Amino acid sequence: MVSFFVRQNDQLVAEKLAVSPWAPDKLSGTGVCGLLAREIETHCPDGFVPARLTVDLHQPVANAAFDMRSRVVRRGSRIAVVDAAMVQDGQERARASAVYLITGDEPPGRVWSSAEDLPMPPQGCVLPEGSPPLFKSGEREWTSDFAANQNAERKVSWHSLPPLVADEPITPFQRAAILGDATNHVCHWGSEGAGYINADVTVALSRLPIGYELGLRADNTIAADGISIGSATLYDRTGPVGTCVVTTLSNARRRIDFATTTSAGLADEPH
Repeated sequence: MVSFFVRQNDQLVAEKLAVSPWAPDKLSGTGVCGLLAREIETHCPDGFVPARLTVDLHQPVANAAFDMRSRVVRRGSRIAVVDAAMVQDGQERARASAVYLITGDEPPGRVWSSAEDLPMPPQGCVLPEGSPPLFKSGEREWTSDFAANQNAERKVSWHSLPPLVADEPITPFQRAAILGDATNHVCHWGSEGAGYINADVTVALSRLPIGYELGLRADNTIAADGISIGSATLYDRTGPVGTCVVTTLSNARRRIDFATTTSAGLADEPH
């Protein structure tokens, strides 16, 4: 079965799915975000849910051995804050901060919320144990064909993720963290490929995802002078889960042409 990482002795080793498409000797932001969420989950207080995860991708993470470090910053009656870091050669390569909140009753009254439709492909189109992503551009049909979606239209993606670590069930929080990094893809994948690279990722959750399927819909892109902000809605088959925001830098000279990419190639599978 495909996974992002496998265990070898006491270490986690990256599979092809966790390797950066920008540089084969580096780890992708998706895998890094997933591992930081996995580390943070070890400190989850009973009765709390993750409400916000922010990951700073301030140094490239090499496809090599790494250490995970974490600590509880605050543990209150209604809020908990946890920090985590990925360390290589004594240097912090990426760090994360998570806010856990206690659940409770909704306050009375009504407030405005968006009533936009959230596109979903038919039931059974992806497998529970993981499948290649599906994409939708504008009013076009869902497809796993990358080339058919390399255009300037609004993007939506649909995912059933494989395990983060082989032989270890992927958790709802890990799914949300991994797809937070994928916000760059739906927001900045245009007619000439992808030309922005993530500097950070923030996932704000009102609840944890339900089930194994998750959608990501591009909501806005604001760009100037090589810096772009992308925001997207994260949702499952029951409705919206939260909002994802990425801050990105232009990487135009190393642009990724997804028209020549296949899902099998990303996972290192036979075509």
